[in-house]
Amino acid sequence: MAREGASPRSHDDENEAILSRRVRDLHEVRAQARIPLNPGAAREEATPMAPNPDQVLIFDTTLRDGEQAPGCSMTRPEKLRVARALADLGVDVIEAGFPAASRGDWESVNAVAREVQGTVICGLARCNREDIELAARALRDAPRHRIHVFLATSAIHRQYKLNMAEEQIIRTAVEGVKIARDFCEDVEFSPEDASRTELEFLAQVVEAAIDAGATTVNIPDTVGYTVPDEFAELFRYLRKNVRGIERARLSVHCHDDLGMAVANSLTAVVAGARQIECTINGIGERAGNCSLEEVVMALRTRDAFFNVRTNIQTTRLYPASRLVSNITGMPVPRNKAVVGENAFAHEAGIHQHGMLKHHSTYEIMRPEDVGLSRSSLVLGKHSGRHAFRERVKHLGFELDDIEFNRVFEEFKALADKKKELFDGDIEALVLRAEGSASGPWSLAGLKTVADSATPAAEATVRLQHSDGRTVERTASGDGPVDAAFKAIEAATGINVSLRKFEVRGVTEGEDAQGETIVYVEYNQRTYRGSSVSTNIVESSTKAFLEVINRIELALRTGSRAREERGGDARVAQAAV
Repeated sequence: MAREGASPRSHDDENEAILSRRVRDLHEVRAQARIPLNPGAAREEATPMAPNPDQVLIFDTTLRDGEQAPGCSMTRPEKLRVARALADLGVDVIEAGFPAASRGDWESVNAVAREVQGTVICGLARCNREDIELAARALRDAPRHRIHVFLATSAIHRQYKLNMAEEQIIRTAVEGVKIARDFCEDVEFSPEDASRTELEFLAQVVEAAIDAGATTVNIPDTVGYTVPDEFAELFRYLRKNVRGIERARLSVHCHDDLGMAVANSLTAVVAGARQIECTINGIGERAGNCSLEEVVMALRTRDAFFNVRTNIQTTRLYPASRLVSNITGMPVPRNKAVVGENAFAHEAGIHQHGMLKHHSTYEIMRPEDVGLSRSSLVLGKHSGRHAFRERVKHLGFELDDIEFNRVFEEFKALADKKKELFDGDIEALVLRAEGSASGPWSLAGLKTVADSATPAAEATVRLQHSDGRTVERTASGDGPVDAAFKAIEAATGINVSLRKFEVRGVTEGEDAQGETIVYVEYNQRTYRGSSVSTNIVESSTKAFLEVINRIELALRTGSRAREERGGDARVAQAAV
């Protein structure tokens, strides 16, 4: 408990002392038992850990930790789309959400559990009966499911957040694992902020959780604080000092605050971890999580070093990355490893010369390995259904007949506006068709007038409501986009605060499609909308209307406020 009247500086001193003791613990471990950091040693040590020590499970938390990134919240249909893509990708475990956070989160987890097959569906819960029972009910329809319970263990969290003694932490962790085992045989336990927890106490908590029935023990670097060599020593310490650790699978969950989430996760594998928790595109709280595509391709590309394998179908990585980027509105950086636009681009003359001789001179993996198969085939208005279907399939997308017919009609309409359609255009059409946000309002008409001689532009919008109403409003603004936004607000009666407005080209050329992404704030919550069109004003208007539809749906379902189950639940969601 902090002393009453203690100054902020004294708190800093206490924190520094805690972390200093943590570093000294690691130095003692190194001095007492230095184990060489090499894959052979890791494999030899890992042999008794599991029936198949060469397999690393991929635990995806895009739908839980990834969604916590500001502006990345997803609707239930969007979560289902991502979950199906993750199952197709070959992910071993999908953490679908935190059921106790809100009714909406519970329903999303339950929908994934009911509708997504072929993988383990997991739900997060704090170590209390109410959370665990809610998670169990949400997951009960999944043929294979897991309950993931967590509790903070570091001195900083014990003192400032939980106000709990070490004995209370161990007792609460044990109770949480035992309650979860009453509902589920597959139980994972995470000591939150493990990388800043005293080693001896961490070992005690882990041992108690395993004795209570935890089948997986996850070691989170919750604030992205550790470094690879230090993290490896932590895993070695646990494997040496925790009795019965061979009965559980060791897992790793790293954040990217210092840019080392992937490196720390790979080092943990070398030190004995056999599950990696990660997200598509590395999205997540603060600086994000370990990137699934990067860590998987590192294990595959350097398989002779790591000597382990995963079940991931790597040719599905690029389509999954684009899907998550499209749904969350977070563009993939051009220079991002594995799935960025520049990942396989070569501009320097000496690099191009080498590539012409042999691709391995400057490429350690092929674009086809990750599902990035660019073609020189250009489609246009005379292209037939067969050619279009083959191109869609070649890009890694699967559409049923109804979806394909809708996308093909949009393709033909776009081909009348553009002379040539490239892969980026087709991706945008498919992703937009799959993710068309259902909502009460649709755009029936748009007219804008802008004149440099007058200070304001004018826009008239005509909206169609699902109840049959047609509403038309005209408004003035600082440009046609601003005017269209104000007209939509007048027509729907929903006024928002615009926080961010982004436009980017989907492809190259003067007739390229433009993607507009709009972020607004309404009732202290952020909403996002996006749309693609060759007309920037039209795409902006449709993106803003998508935001309005999201707000209407949130108000209608009553899931507008995540606080409906208490503010502490929302805080807890960001924990592991």
